[in-house]
Amino acid sequence: MKKFNIQENYPEQYCHCYGCGKKNMEGLRIKSYWDGEKAVALFTPSDKHIAVPGYVYGGLIASLVDCHGIGTASAAIAQENLESSEDTKLKRYVTASLHVDFLRPTPLGVELKIIGRPVKIHKRKIVVNVEIYSDEQLTAKGEVIAVPIPMNMA
Repeated sequence: MKKFNIQENYPEQYCHCYGCGKKNMEGLRIKSYWDGEKAVALFTPSDKHIAVPGYVYGGLIASLVDCHGIGTASAAIAQENLESSEDTKLKRYVTASLHVDFLRPTPLGVELKIIGRPVKIHKRKIVVNVEIYSDEQLTAKGEVIAVPIPMNMA
């Protein structure tokens, strides 16, 4: 599957998320790209994402793990089903579980590389491992369990 912007391929009615929604001008607007067997995103935290001087607020790290993990799940299931990302909209998933380990302080103003890898794909859920790097140092890792969007949210 060719490298593509995952969030751009969500159905229009599901593009409002604070973390990754292209329609949310106040949000983070994370952009994840499918690349072979993983998804990659780059994000540079600004001064407004501060915890203590010079370092990123943990809630931002959790949001990056969450939204990138969900995007990774959507792209992974499309690849498994051999769907073309350019011809069809991706299925939308939501978070059933989110776990984040903060391994070391993450500095502000440094571009972060976020890597998501699907590790288990089941009929009703997808488990994704996410790692966040700052200057090649692993600063946080997490696990997202993604499930198809419930009918009452559709």
